[in-house]
Amino acid sequence: MAEAARLSYHQRLKMPLPELIEIVPLDKPVRAEITVPGSKSITNRALVLAALAEGETTLRGALWSEDTEVMVECLRDLGFMVNLEPDPNESCNRTITVYGKGGVVPPGGTPGQPLELFVGNAGTAARFLAAFVCLGKGVYKLHGVPRMHERPQAELFSALRQLGYQVESENHNEKLPATFSIGSASGVEARFGPQGRQPAGAAAASCTVSIEQSSQFASALLLCAQAGNWNVRIEGENAEESPYVVMTSELIKVFPKRGGSFRIQPDASSGSYFWAAEELIPDKHYMEYSKQFGIPVETTEFSRISILNWPASGWQVDEKFPEVLTWFDYPMPSPGELRMVPSLPEELRARAQHLLPKSDISRRDDLGDSIMTAIVVAPFAGRPIRFTDLGRLRLQECERVFALKTELTKCGAKVVETGDTLEVFPSELHGAEIETYNDHRMAMCFAILGLKVPGIKIKNPVCVKKTFPNFFQKLAAAPPHGLGATIRDASTDRPLAMEELFAQ
Repeated sequence: MAEAARLSYHQRLKMPLPELIEIVPLDKPVRAEITVPGSKSITNRALVLAALAEGETTLRGALWSEDTEVMVECLRDLGFMVNLEPDPNESCNRTITVYGKGGVVPPGGTPGQPLELFVGNAGTAARFLAAFVCLGKGVYKLHGVPRMHERPQAELFSALRQLGYQVESENHNEKLPATFSIGSASGVEARFGPQGRQPAGAAAASCTVSIEQSSQFASALLLCAQAGNWNVRIEGENAEESPYVVMTSELIKVFPKRGGSFRIQPDASSGSYFWAAEELIPDKHYMEYSKQFGIPVETTEFSRISILNWPASGWQVDEKFPEVLTWFDYPMPSPGELRMVPSLPEELRARAQHLLPKSDISRRDDLGDSIMTAIVVAPFAGRPIRFTDLGRLRLQECERVFALKTELTKCGAKVVETGDTLEVFPSELHGAEIETYNDHRMAMCFAILGLKVPGIKIKNPVCVKKTFPNFFQKLAAAPPHGLGATIRDASTDRPLAMEELFAQ
């Protein structure tokens, strides 16, 4: 331990996060204003649109993490020029300049030597690039980490085939690795012309895509639809009202198609961890002398944590997280409760019913990725909370329904799984070693739990690099820029310095 303490700043900067860390609970209120990195969902959509634009587009406040780095590297491998500059306001953001080619994607390789694109475990990169390379010519191969090769792609591949493109899954399971043969390489040049796309003025090619398993399938097609002259019909529950499909459609409307500047919003799901932290950190009660009354009076100091530049565009479904969090402590009204107020006008009664907290919180209608944060802090709610429509969580970075139930139960929570619903009951929690399943959101959700519950230890914390590399630095930084938490190397009990908490 003494030897580690003598390491220089530059030596510690190169040290990886320990394999097991412990979050020490906070024992007093915190006043903080937190910045969070840019939205991954918006950043990767904007990178595709910038590559399709004419000329130079500068993306400000863009997230720089594993998933967006994968997308940038793939664009560079395809032949696009992409420049990076630091962001003065947030260390995990970048100013990214993309030199677009007006809807043209540089040629790929040959059947014997395809142009290979590594997408890691980035679902947005895997799906968006699958449609994007169909705007080129030649043969492209997309592959990633083993978990990415387990994630669904069939609906997207089917839609691309409907548009006339040749897509072959290497293992014949409609998943990655897959090759995309465009233009003369696929034998469709006679139909689409030498660029592999329909000539100007031709009728649009049409396809139908289901979003039952992932809305990213529809978003991938919509991002490229204008350049490819595609007509995309979306099927599945919620269809075009799906929050992430709406995000894509709205982004396409406002994005500068001939170059310019575009600002990426902060990520609402990343902000959810700090909204939740405010609810978990204890209040401080003490007696304070009052000049007005001349006697000591009981005083309570509360935490006040705000997220700077909290988005309010409606693009991100997780913008609603602070509102949904307030539902936790409300007793649920009976269905006819408001009808018992005869003087209340019908239109006001209907509006009041709409504003009441819901008995269920839906992954489809109420929250996106931040529903995981809500599930992890639900044992502290004043009543049981049901989380519904969780099926897509099973198909993401890990089988998240199983992971959430398993790790919460390990901490002493009562969690009942019924189909794609988890019901979480008020529970007394205790410490545990949390398996993160190499899932960044599992690591961050349970780290927030550690701000209240002693003994929470996080395995493989470096996995947060996928979307929020400086997350643990935000927890540990002194207020007002962080929460001031102590984070230890769980194997040695040594408090970790700020420079050791960056996930890389």
